[in-house]
Amino acid sequence: MSTPIIKVENLKKDFVNDEVVTKVLHGINFEIKRGEFVAIMGPSGSGKSTLMHILGFLDKPTEGKFYFEGVDVSGLDDDRLAEMRSEKIGFIFQAFNLLPRTSVLDNVLLPMMYMKMSKQERIDEAKRAIEAVGLTHRINNLSNQLSGGEKQRVAIARALVGKPSVIFADEPTGNLDSKSGLQVMKIIQDLNLKQGHTIILVTHEKYTAEHSERVIRMRDGLVESDEKVKNRILADGQEELRK
Repeated sequence: MSTPIIKVENLKKDFVNDEVVTKVLHGINFEIKRGEFVAIMGPSGSGKSTLMHILGFLDKPTEGKFYFEGVDVSGLDDDRLAEMRSEKIGFIFQAFNLLPRTSVLDNVLLPMMYMKMSKQERIDEAKRAIEAVGLTHRINNLSNQLSGGEKQRVAIARALVGKPSVIFADEPTGNLDSKSGLQVMKIIQDLNLKQGHTIILVTHEKYTAEHSERVIRMRDGLVESDEKVKNRILADGQEELRK
């Protein structure tokens, strides 16, 4: 049996402010296999964003174990966390987080700045990622000349260039109209179904979550349920019936 790409055991997270302790995660347990598309759902205050920050090496747990590719990474220092984040994780954010008045190509090149690649190798890799999201015709446009859907596609290309082990999509359709949102979900779904990327989608929208194959629902810092999606929505307008 293959080692899960992510496994958490009794994961807890507290925040301390002026000696006031706020407990956010109360003991989370689950695992995610390589190549899975998992949605983490929950209302505001459920702990889903805190959990994503830990899984994406943006924060550390207070207690419990976090195994990534079979290695316990719970106690890594900030420098090693930053290295892991750069090497292993791709992020797609609701707010796009693109550099303004900067070309599509330069935005996608940004994460590769410190990678051990020649300049031409970085450019070639960026162009491949831009082509993968259907934006070759916009490669020299500035980010502020793009629509919201196009900006999110640039963000997806930027997440791809480091060949990450896991791609996190944090409310990726939150700032988009329904048509653009569906186009973005199709690209994310294709990354999983056609290219085998491990995707973790964080959302509060049931419809968006049902594009994944499995939904972990959180409430009050605990996993409320963890279930396969019975009628998975495919972004081409069909449903994948699961027996």
